[in-house]
Amino acid sequence: MQDWLSTLAFALGPAWISGINLYATVAVLGLLEHFGYAHLPGDLGVLGNWWVIGVAGVLYLVEFLADKIPLVDSVWDAVHTFIRIPAGALLAATAFADFPPAMRIVAFLLGGSIALASHGTKAAVRVAVNTSPEPVSNIVVSTLEDVFAFIATLVLVWKPMVILIAALVFACLAAWMAPKILRAVRGLFGRGRAAAS
Repeated sequence: MQDWLSTLAFALGPAWISGINLYATVAVLGLLEHFGYAHLPGDLGVLGNWWVIGVAGVLYLVEFLADKIPLVDSVWDAVHTFIRIPAGALLAATAFADFPPAMRIVAFLLGGSIALASHGTKAAVRVAVNTSPEPVSNIVVSTLEDVFAFIATLVLVWKPMVILIAALVFACLAAWMAPKILRAVRGLFGRGRAAAS
């Protein structure tokens, strides 16, 4: 039972965190696996390959810079809707590589769903922040996202149940908040169109 729960944490945890910062999540997990500080379940051990770490690290640096420029960040988040969500689903399924195919498919679906929730929340918050005329709030929020991704990934490795519980609580809150966030974003765009006309 413990192994199953631990694998679930390593499936949903990275999916959740990757919806916020995919490349930091993959790079940190890869480094921890490579240097023996973590033993990732299923086929997640492949993240410890230097090629994977290197590509994730370079993409993290690009995202780190892109994230600090409001317009670039909004475009980056829009494009990453098609990257973070499938990647979160893939990470979750990969954690369950040693389980029957049906469980891998369920992990894929759950991982994609929680990555969608975290990415959607991040993108909605950043749309609101990116409309602010001053650059400080955007830089602060971006930096907090980076710090969260690094700390949450470290906590996942040493206290996986903490991240599993946090991810499940977040999923429930995201489901409850989704209609409110959508209304707020629609209102924001509505005000922008009204001001432009």
